[in-house]
Amino acid sequence: MVHFEKMNQTKVLKDGPKLMAVFFRQGAGGSEPVREWLKSLPQIEKTEIGKDILAVQFGWPLGLPLVDHVDADIWEVRTKLANRIARILFVVNGSSMVLLHGFIKKSQKTPKPDLDLAKDRLKRLKGLK
Repeated sequence: MVHFEKMNQTKVLKDGPKLMAVFFRQGAGGSEPVREWLKSLPQIEKTEIGKDILAVQFGWPLGLPLVDHVDADIWEVRTKLANRIARILFVVNGSSMVLLHGFIKKSQKTPKPDLDLAKDRLKRLKGLK
């Protein structure tokens, strides 16, 4: 997790975010899977993940340990929680970071079904599917 206390908060607030966080939406007026997943988590975990997303918004481009490139246009926000690890897969689209998929990581490698789901949502976002 990135701690903003170490950054110049006045500059961060004045300059504003480099990326706006946007939830992937399934069709016009459809559900927002990442928002729904986040709502299902305990408050402390939502807060930690939210801080990391905010760090990406203000600090983009970033690298490890907070952000890693996963595949093609897909990146991940890496959040270490108290007793588990969360990932948010996203794509940068112009000045937005579109949150495609969120999950709790249970293995060393990103599970193929989770990556495939993010790829599918990216295709829908680009209007290719």
